[in-house]
Amino acid sequence: QVQLVESGGGLVQAGGSLRLSCAASGSIFSINDMGWYRQAPGKQRELVARINSGGSTVSADSVKGRFTISRDNAKNTVYLQMNNMKPEDTAVYFCYAEVTTKDRYGMVYWGKGTLVTVSS
Repeated sequence: QVQLVESGGGLVQAGGSLRLSCAASGSIFSINDMGWYRQAPGKQRELVARINSGGSTVSADSVKGRFTISRDNAKNTVYLQMNNMKPEDTAVYFCYAEVTTKDRYGMVYWGKGTLVTVSS
């Protein structure tokens, strides 16, 4: 079993910052991609950013220059530093990890989500 637990969500004013963390635990052999999606009310879930085990990143155009994704492989943890936040960043943020265990290769696990609200 693999679990992902997010933390760091909350309420912030426009222009402010938040840092999300997501720690993976369980019977983990290795993790390839880790990342963050978000889902705003009435909208589809969208990719925010992802990072592979080598540190290569991909970010949505809407967050480039404002959000930074990073990870600590030793801690199986991914972070999302969000700066200069905008009301349109309001959403539930979900982390995911592509995990290899001794039984399964490359299975994607999801966290339960953390709410981020940006007030104008």
